[in-house]
Amino acid sequence: MLARCQSASLLGLEAFPVTVEVDLAPGLPGLQIVGLPDAATQESRERVRAALRNSGFRGPLVRVVVNLAPADLRKEGPAFDLPIALALLAASGQLDAPLLKGLWCAGELGLDGSLRPCRGILALASLAASQGAGAMVVPEANAQEAELVPELTVLSAESLQHLVEQLREDHCCKAKRARRRPLQHAVPQQASTPGRGEAQCFRTSPGPMTGQPLAQKALAMAAAGGHHLLLVGPPGCGKTLLAQQLPQLLPPLSPKEALEISRLQSIAGVLPPDQGLVRTRPFRAPHHSCTAAALLGGGTLPRPGELSLAHGGVLFLDELAEFPRRILDQLRQPLEEGVLWLSRTRLKCAFPCSITLVAATNPCPCGWHGDPDHPCRCSPLQRQRYWARLSGPLLDRIDLQLRLERLSSSAMRASVDGSFPASPISITADQIQMARDRMTARNPDGCLNATLTASALGEHTNLKSALLDRWERIVQQRKLSARSGLRVLRVARTLADLHNRDCIDSADLAEALCFRSFDLTSAET
Repeated sequence: MLARCQSASLLGLEAFPVTVEVDLAPGLPGLQIVGLPDAATQESRERVRAALRNSGFRGPLVRVVVNLAPADLRKEGPAFDLPIALALLAASGQLDAPLLKGLWCAGELGLDGSLRPCRGILALASLAASQGAGAMVVPEANAQEAELVPELTVLSAESLQHLVEQLREDHCCKAKRARRRPLQHAVPQQASTPGRGEAQCFRTSPGPMTGQPLAQKALAMAAAGGHHLLLVGPPGCGKTLLAQQLPQLLPPLSPKEALEISRLQSIAGVLPPDQGLVRTRPFRAPHHSCTAAALLGGGTLPRPGELSLAHGGVLFLDELAEFPRRILDQLRQPLEEGVLWLSRTRLKCAFPCSITLVAATNPCPCGWHGDPDHPCRCSPLQRQRYWARLSGPLLDRIDLQLRLERLSSSAMRASVDGSFPASPISITADQIQMARDRMTARNPDGCLNATLTASALGEHTNLKSALLDRWERIVQQRKLSARSGLRVLRVARTLADLHNRDCIDSADLAEALCFRSFDLTSAET
């Protein structure tokens, strides 16, 4: 006897439908899975057998063939356990086959028949809704995630036995147990798009150490304009603490951003169970020993890496010079375009990675070059080799480059007792929000200043002829590349927005140049 159950599988960031076909035929008892399954899917045979037996159902005593169609696309993961078990019950007459019509399923089975969560449920639920599914069955731990799709009826259960009992009930009882929740009810209040008067939604208390006023301004510029930031300084000057403050300065997630980030984290398998929409902007800080696939994403069936998991938030690369240069150079195109393209023999997929990069490194291997109180132990050749790990094209793509100094003992005491005086160049959260409002209203497609093209800079930023003449002389004297020169103008535009000015003046241009300290990297930097 033949029975079918509908499911889906992941391919990059998208899901594609998979029909699980189960056929019972005379022959030696056994269960064979075809249709390009991976190792985890092949092991479904043992999980399904044990789950059926321990849930009180008859195990197959005939030859069973399970086909995952289409057969020419590779499938992975344990999410096919549940549809295989339901189709097997229908094929053996223990469950009415019409109950599976229009029903989509995904979930991993424990040996005792319990339903365990699996990754990518949000993408699978979105596909099921677009295909007109009557309902979708997911494990209880994935229910909140699936409910983010408003037009889909979600059924959840804790075990296979309870699910079969639920499916056997009357249609009215099923409708009462079906869990529907509109998207706007699932979105928390703080995740709504803020208006100008709601800047306090992302106002944060200062970090444990706030003795770097120039760095605090650089953080505000990065938060307002979406600029990448490089912090160079001796050990213990506060680089990591400054980077950790940046996500709190960014505005709250809009519902669209929250749904996209939740989908990414679900596909990567890092979305916690029993959690629906992601409420905070991500902050990812991979170790410098991570591989290229871990940082960028990859695999036979590509999964998102740390770069894509930081989408909409902050990617912090501490000890930047310790990362292998070949890995860092692969960041060039994603930082420029905000999208990472992964190409394989049979597929090509795009992972969004619109991030704010914050990188931190020491000025030399010992960390003390340039400090007046700690003599550097490194030779000029060692410093040159250390900085050679950072290619010029990569530094060219970082808008804000800042050298930090070691905190004095009085500054460290003030960070402990909270007696820091107000900084004369500090920028408030209201100013950051107002600057974002200005640039999204002025720039084409509401983009941030960091992504403005050269033509958009000329058309929408009120550049005066005298300012362009001065900028041209600066580019010629400092021998800046075309990319670096444009980034200086973008940073100057952000400074003007932070100070609520319609036009860029000479002071903005001069200050923007102060944040490009490492264009010409040398051993004496």
